[in-house]
Amino acid sequence: MTLYYLGNFRTEEQRAEMQRLEAAGICIFCPGQLPESPEQPVVLRTAHWTVRPNRYPYKGTQEHLLLIPNEHVTDLIELSPEAQQDFWQALGQVREQYALTYYGLGARNGDFRFTGGTIEHLHIHIVVGDVDNPDHEPVRIKLSSRPKPE
Repeated sequence: MTLYYLGNFRTEEQRAEMQRLEAAGICIFCPGQLPESPEQPVVLRTAHWTVRPNRYPYKGTQEHLLLIPNEHVTDLIELSPEAQQDFWQALGQVREQYALTYYGLGARNGDFRFTGGTIEHLHIHIVVGDVDNPDHEPVRIKLSSRPKPE
């Protein structure tokens, strides 16, 4: 299995970055690999989680953040009890920091080729729709996919 599944990329830029990271054997979400950048500042760190904006936000979002665990797992159930408990603390801090009165959560668990995911490292999407936009379209999150034959 690879770290990235190219069948679910959303932009050519994202695909190229996934190919580059795959070739280098880098899981971009593992500690020490998560780059700091002005476009994607880390907005929160807890003992077990890092929160930052999604580099490739979903269409129709006003805010799209990623909660990324330090542990390299593919399922919320695989997280240590400490990381599971710390998830709720991190989510609460994000909700308070961004004064969120509504938001959606998205998590893909297990084999990412079948869940619509692009990376084999659990992460949770916090999505706020751009409802003030007169051309608002509901945010769509892909939660399943069928792998292309190899």
